[in-house]
Amino acid sequence: MPATSEVRAALAGQRIETPSWAYANSGTRFKVFPQPGVPRDPWEKIADAAVVHRLTGIAPTVALHIPWDEVEDYGKLAAHAEEHGVALGAINSNVFQDPDFKLGSVTNPEPRIRRKAIDHLLKCVDIMDATGSRDLKLWFSDGTNYPGQDSIRARQDRLAEALREVYDRLGPDQRMLLEYKLFEPAFYTTDVPDWGTSYAHCTELGDKATVCIDTGHHAPGTNIEFIVAFLLRANKLGAFDFNSRFYADDDLMVGAADPFQLFRIMHEIVSADALRPEAGIAFMLDQCHNIEAKIPAIIRSVLNVQEATAKALIIDAEALADAQRSGDVLGANAVLMDAYSTDVRPMLREVRADAGLDPDPVAAYRASGYQERIEADRVGGTQAGWGA
Repeated sequence: MPATSEVRAALAGQRIETPSWAYANSGTRFKVFPQPGVPRDPWEKIADAAVVHRLTGIAPTVALHIPWDEVEDYGKLAAHAEEHGVALGAINSNVFQDPDFKLGSVTNPEPRIRRKAIDHLLKCVDIMDATGSRDLKLWFSDGTNYPGQDSIRARQDRLAEALREVYDRLGPDQRMLLEYKLFEPAFYTTDVPDWGTSYAHCTELGDKATVCIDTGHHAPGTNIEFIVAFLLRANKLGAFDFNSRFYADDDLMVGAADPFQLFRIMHEIVSADALRPEAGIAFMLDQCHNIEAKIPAIIRSVLNVQEATAKALIIDAEALADAQRSGDVLGANAVLMDAYSTDVRPMLREVRADAGLDPDPVAAYRASGYQERIEADRVGGTQAGWGA
């Protein structure tokens, strides 16, 4: 079993990125439920993200979504983040909420609309230049609803052409993260429906293109840790969008539906020595908090990932390897289950205390008075939301 000091050092060095949109109002397809104290602009979103980082110690970056987080001066926004003790992370594009994109964005049969979508993606790279962000995250709602609606092959050609133009615009230290989604809002075909499609396009593009795994974007029963292992082996895993699902893409709190799955995923990461920031994998949350309080939910989500990681770190790797080599099926499984069944919360409380943090970040938030202050201060104006 790894030495406790090594486990603690790995946990202290862990980095999880929170999404700006998780701090804003969101809801179901039927209703967005506003909450008091919700940010009204990107500046206030960053202030909330900074609170999460101060309390957890492992959430130093916040992802932006364009145009939801559009501002006049992104350099000032980056400086604002730095003043609050955090930094701006991935830039997420949005080519799914413009009326022109009803039949697709970069795969649309109309050249004018494809040009409009590509120009938006290029604008996002300009924003990356201003913010110092490394990652451009792309998700496309493009697809078709009916057989014969469009040429499946032609749409892949259009996708490849658009990705190539954006890829060639990236700077030497910038990357493209290509996300995928099984279905929705297109239900007959989706143009990037799975990790294999994303992987194929990224391989064709080059080293600066990698796959983003959203844990809610798979068919029921999919072995996500296999995808993780495969992409790690191919050096094509760039990021996670962590969330949880009970049906389709719920974007609920990570670890809510299947914490054992999250543990298995983190086991693949730890066994490949890919937890370190130097490994280049961005561990991001992609969640919407529709009915629960937002900042406490995000803190809980960060802690859920941290807990799964701690359990993966205490796996007895030597005993596991011995059991695997000898064909001891039950013994190998028992090694994993022993780690998963271990209560790592006392150790995590000690790790936080050693870092000068409150051992219980959720309780610390409730006692801080921050929620009461933002509810009193953020009165008037328009609360931020996802624009639906």
